[in-house]
Amino acid sequence: MRSNHIILVNEQDEALATMEKLEAHQKGLLHRAFSVFIVNSKNEMLLQQRASGKYHSAGLWTNACCSHPMPGEEVEQAAHRRLQEEMGFDCPVKKLFTFTYQASFDNGLTEHEYDHVFLGTFDGAVIPDEEEVEAYAFYPLAEIARQIRDTPDRFTYWFKVAFPMVTELL
Repeated sequence: MRSNHIILVNEQDEALATMEKLEAHQKGLLHRAFSVFIVNSKNEMLLQQRASGKYHSAGLWTNACCSHPMPGEEVEQAAHRRLQEEMGFDCPVKKLFTFTYQASFDNGLTEHEYDHVFLGTFDGAVIPDEEEVEAYAFYPLAEIARQIRDTPDRFTYWFKVAFPMVTELL
């Protein structure tokens, strides 16, 4: 059974406590998270459109997957778990960097995350969970950068922050 609790942290990513996920987002408390970016052998990036039923950022385009590690779960282990759960595949990933961001949404929720960013390469079949993912596609990096510039409201807040940092390291 999946835990609905997330790990609250300080600015050094030291665990402080756990809290129910919705409550942490209602209070805007800093918590541990991760984002997985996937590229294929053509150097195209996998993007997913978040399902319309998501509690925030529904219908927006973002990186391959993102979530929160469960209490007692290592961040990289959680990244592999969610990649399989959301996109229907797993692959080796390496940690690139961490960053902290805070974003408030129209529904009163606030993401305040200490985000661990991972990168993997994958060329196989993508089998997304339709409750999590509305659509997906691989795009050339220059096309993603153009779309973010021309239509920024189509993308999640965290993706717009992390994408330039990821592409700088590719």
